[in-house]
Amino acid sequence: MIRSRAAVIAGSTFSLVSLLALSACSAGEDTAEASKLEIPAAEKGSALDLSDVCPATVVFQQDWEPEADHAGMYSLVGADYTIDTDKKRVSGSLVAQGVDTGVNIEVRPGGSAISYQSVTSQMFVDEDIMFGAVNTDGAIASSAKQPVTAVIAQLNVSPQVIMWDPATYPDATTISDIAAEGASIVVSGGGSNLGALLSGNGTVPADQIDPSYNGDPSRFVGDPTIAQQGFATAEPFVYENEISSWGKPVAYQLASEVGYDIYPEPLAVRTADLEKYTPCLEKIVPILQQTQIDYLADPASTNALIVKLVEEYNTGWVYSAGVAEFSHQALTDLNIVQTDASGIFGGMDTARIQSVMDTFTPILESSGTDVADDLTPEDLFTNKFLDPSITLD
Repeated sequence: MIRSRAAVIAGSTFSLVSLLALSACSAGEDTAEASKLEIPAAEKGSALDLSDVCPATVVFQQDWEPEADHAGMYSLVGADYTIDTDKKRVSGSLVAQGVDTGVNIEVRPGGSAISYQSVTSQMFVDEDIMFGAVNTDGAIASSAKQPVTAVIAQLNVSPQVIMWDPATYPDATTISDIAAEGASIVVSGGGSNLGALLSGNGTVPADQIDPSYNGDPSRFVGDPTIAQQGFATAEPFVYENEISSWGKPVAYQLASEVGYDIYPEPLAVRTADLEKYTPCLEKIVPILQQTQIDYLADPASTNALIVKLVEEYNTGWVYSAGVAEFSHQALTDLNIVQTDASGIFGGMDTARIQSVMDTFTPILESSGTDVADDLTPEDLFTNKFLDPSITLD
């Protein structure tokens, strides 16, 4: 059902937020003060009007707690947002380029909010979810039983890194250098493929891979001879500025430079629903392209929302305004957001997807994962909804 919330005022159309409705929020909900603002509505039938083609609420499922890496989602949340601290989700008008698109948005975090389950599992349990953030290797892993197709990659390069202490390894510039000096490389076990990749391609000897990483900085602080996984958009700032027992720079290399060439968290829909969602995707995917670009130009309000969500959800995840600012800068400094080799901003490249399949299919199958037979890159992504005229330049 498409909701109606427009009124004509002085010859212009505005969407209005009902303060009475907002006052009826449950105890587990927190409504933004900015909800009292009026947001201009998109012109009926325009490229920004989603009211006739998209679900009344477009639901996004992220794979981790709120952070600036996910700003392409959170930037769409209008100033009338409501935070549900019980269910750990934020909802409001879906606002793009300063106008109300005529539908709502709901963004759900991953991590603890979904008991650390995969995004695809959530998408197939709750079909209200339209978009899920699914890494390419994750899409390969779910292809047999929970197939999804990515429609836009707002990030082009994975920010995942292996990091080390530059004082302990002053001559090291790469993961291979660290491995050659005998360092243990501490990575996540479970569903992570990074350790298997590094040992499988010869970057790190298998007996130096330690799959016990749990996010606790105390081990790295206490034993600077190890190297460990992290994200270039967070850990370098956090370790230098927010972990007092460390308080100095770390060195790192992007995992993408040693074969982890997945598309990180592209937005995917259930493959079976592509046709059903096509009218919506034709309009909302270009909006998602532009939203990522707009965030790079003006991150302040989105970063503030992300930090507020972390505080309100209170899951134990810590994310400061300083980290958000650092992350925003890293997205451009490290070319994590860039135009794809396909030539389209937000696009995905067939050869790169095939390479990821060639790398990770045997890794996944060797661990007992059932990968779909005769899987092709075209099963995993499509660029057909992207607007080639939307560019970073």
